[in-house]
Amino acid sequence: MAYDQEVSGWSVSVRHYIVIIDDDKAVRTALRRLLRCAHHKAEAYGSGREFLKDLDQHTPDCLVLDVQMPDMSGLQIQQHLSALGASVPVVMITGHDEAGAQEACLAAGASSYLRKPLDRSVLLEAIERAISSFAERRAHS
Repeated sequence: MAYDQEVSGWSVSVRHYIVIIDDDKAVRTALRRLLRCAHHKAEAYGSGREFLKDLDQHTPDCLVLDVQMPDMSGLQIQQHLSALGASVPVVMITGHDEAGAQEACLAAGASSYLRKPLDRSVLLEAIERAISSFAERRAHS
């Protein structure tokens, strides 16, 4: 799906709507900038609760979730969305890898599990792969 985004007074067509949820403001800012440069509409939230308040307005094409956050973990956000029946492709990111975390996130439905610092091309590929495999599964169900 294509979206229009206002950039310096110009309306620009963007590829996908991506939401980043990370408690680290520097990470949110950097990822939002990267995704916008890659022609995606990108929004960032500092917590899962902030994001869930806005979920009614528009469901993203993909979520980039930090695994470890103080209020609500990325895995808890993913599980909460599943309980609501909101199917959204998820790419998990972490700066603090713990034993079993990758397996738990992937078992809960995350498409990818990436470790910080993130490689730009690897992240962008993971997002594209998550969106396309999600679309394929929907088309065949």
